[in-house]
Amino acid sequence: MACRARRVMMGRTFDLDLYTDRILPFTTNDTSPEEADMTTTEKTKYQTWQIGDVRVTKVAEMKDIPADATFLFTEDAIDLIKNTKWLHPHFATEDGGIRISIHAFVIESQGKRIVVDTCVGNDKDRNGSMFHNLSLPFLADMEEAGFPVGSIDYVLCTHMHVDHVGWNTRLVDGKWVPTFPNARYLFAKTEFDHWMDPSAQDIGFGDVMGDSVKPIIEAGLHQLVESDHRVNDEVWLEPTPGHTPGHVSVRISSKGQDAVVTGDMMHHPVQIATPQMSSNFCSDPQQARETRAAFVGRYADKPVLVMGTHFATPTAGHIVKDGAAHRLKVD
Repeated sequence: MACRARRVMMGRTFDLDLYTDRILPFTTNDTSPEEADMTTTEKTKYQTWQIGDVRVTKVAEMKDIPADATFLFTEDAIDLIKNTKWLHPHFATEDGGIRISIHAFVIESQGKRIVVDTCVGNDKDRNGSMFHNLSLPFLADMEEAGFPVGSIDYVLCTHMHVDHVGWNTRLVDGKWVPTFPNARYLFAKTEFDHWMDPSAQDIGFGDVMGDSVKPIIEAGLHQLVESDHRVNDEVWLEPTPGHTPGHVSVRISSKGQDAVVTGDMMHHPVQIATPQMSSNFCSDPQQARETRAAFVGRYADKPVLVMGTHFATPTAGHIVKDGAAHRLKVD
């Protein structure tokens, strides 16, 4: 019998097989309720937004996956999600289940193409978890969306968890090589230093650093940056620690229009209504709560499009007041 994969963070142990059991079977072409009138391309491939002169495209690796709420949160989340009616049908089910997504955002700004987070990747040994040895058409979908691997100028990882660094590399002739050979891979220094410490290795999911980060270093393609680094005048990092020590979100501003890519500062829109709800995978849950509450306060009732790195379709919206709390308003 195979041993059960476990993940240890901040002294807490998570049984990965247990969490995997809480994800329902998925395909990359599942159709969510709000997509009935979309074209096939819109359903299965990508979404786009225009932020002033900046164009943002979402390319999904695993789209709108149905899951038990306890995959991300504690048991008491189920009733909260049931009773938070604005989550239905886009982000949750009537019985308290959730929908989540794993996708990359490609930002086109000032002639540069920036991939934000590179999902899980193919062919990776992930200890039998739901991410193990995938064979998904992500790169083909990227190319169909107009982004062949050689056209990418920057790769930006909001943090270094397994589902955010996977397509940093791909397997070629038995060796892990950079997927985007012409790109500079930007890693926030605080995050990088944390994960390069052997005591912090995320061994529950296999050798994530070894197959998805170290080959980038060996190729000389990485660049360590501060947590408020500016890629250019339109795109910069915003420190949002707590989920991991050096976690960053990505701000976009162009011609008076604004957006922010959350990363895993929040995993699901229910955390807009309840910022104190941290995920099962946060390294410092209290800091994550404080960061999230500040984020909601900062962007509530502001014309800033919030783009969720794990939000199911329609993926983006605006934070608005909802009585004593807040909600995500989607078009």
